[in-house]
Amino acid sequence: MSAKITVITISYNCASDLEDTIKSVVNQTFKEIEYIVVDGGSKDDTGEVLKKYNCKISKWISEPDYGIYDAMNKGLKMATGDYIIFMNAGDTFFEDESLGKISFDKFPNADIFYGETLMISEEGKELGLRTKKLPHNLNWKHFKRGMVVCHQAFVMKRIKAPEYNLRYKLSADVEWVLKCLKESKQIIYTETILARFLEGGASKKRHSESLQERFQIMKTYFGLFSTILSHIVFIIENTWMLLGFKSKYRKSNL
Repeated sequence: MSAKITVITISYNCASDLEDTIKSVVNQTFKEIEYIVVDGGSKDDTGEVLKKYNCKISKWISEPDYGIYDAMNKGLKMATGDYIIFMNAGDTFFEDESLGKISFDKFPNADIFYGETLMISEEGKELGLRTKKLPHNLNWKHFKRGMVVCHQAFVMKRIKAPEYNLRYKLSADVEWVLKCLKESKQIIYTETILARFLEGGASKKRHSESLQERFQIMKTYFGLFSTILSHIVFIIENTWMLLGFKSKYRKSNL
């Protein structure tokens, strides 16, 4: 199977971070890539960056939107690939061979491919893998533990990909991944680190609001009692991290 992947990047007033992301995409050794950039009408040098890489970007727009997930929905509507992955401004693929290591030929009927995410500080330091250990047989019920997989390391079959729910301003990606998992039959773990995720995004800066949205999403999918229980565990785990009894990140060797 010769799959085509649509990589979608959204951005707003982050020209330098956007250029890092663009370089990461266009340097992929995997050749069947459609690259879409959706900018929210930035006032910085984003326009110059987009013009600089114009010949390497399949489609790009720069216009006002209604937030992160409205921009992501625009990208979805523009996509024509067999699979889609979001790599937003500041985030990058782990290595130039990241997409090339996905076994599309071996699993031609897969709905989802997913992998690990390496966390990066705002200063560019590698911190380690995300806290939660990634299950090798991922399904939507694993989300009782929280966001176990990062959507920057989540490759979804385009025709099954839903739109993002604009009711949520900061955590719609949690519900989106849940919907994708519930609608998918074959979900494949790539056994690789797929993405580098830059800490300090909108959900991090508005942490309390983001957690409230996540609570509502979890309650919808898992019920009130289960959601309260999982949040108690979450609070305990974070307390242990703050006290230094548990590491916030995992070692990045697979």
